[in-house]
Amino acid sequence: MVDKDGYRSNVAMVISNGRGQVFWAKRVGQRAWQFPQGGIDQGETAEQALYRELYEEVGLEAGDVKIIQQTKRWLRYNIPEKMQRKHSKPRCIGQKQRWFFLQLVGDPKKISFDATGNPEFDAWEWVSYWHPINQVVSFKQGVYRQALSEFSQINARFQKRRKRG
Repeated sequence: MVDKDGYRSNVAMVISNGRGQVFWAKRVGQRAWQFPQGGIDQGETAEQALYRELYEEVGLEAGDVKIIQQTKRWLRYNIPEKMQRKHSKPRCIGQKQRWFFLQLVGDPKKISFDATGNPEFDAWEWVSYWHPINQVVSFKQGVYRQALSEFSQINARFQKRRKRG
């Protein structure tokens, strides 16, 4: 779904292990790492797309995570012009994303990339909360900074609980 301004509706997810670390995945056959994300299909809510993409990309189901927070508004980034598909109609110039902060409550052993037979990732790891900002492809850094900044208070609460526990 591309809106009148050329932005494709999308969901993105930050999955926390509850100890101040987040799930970070490597794209198949690339050196690029990112958070899971994916498009919202026609007639789908952002939350429905979240659970579909979570399963398709990471192999987790709704019961394996708890939604802790979502961004208050859509966050946008532009795709560099040289990477845009020139002949697609309507032309997509970027993504508008609804970000979700999730806590993994299920077993991390359930994480798998072959749920649909077309994996997008081939490796993953837990990384420190702010690590992704400077590691993701440059044109996504601003949106990652916005999302992680918005979720930083809830992540700090997780870290405090860990220190007390």
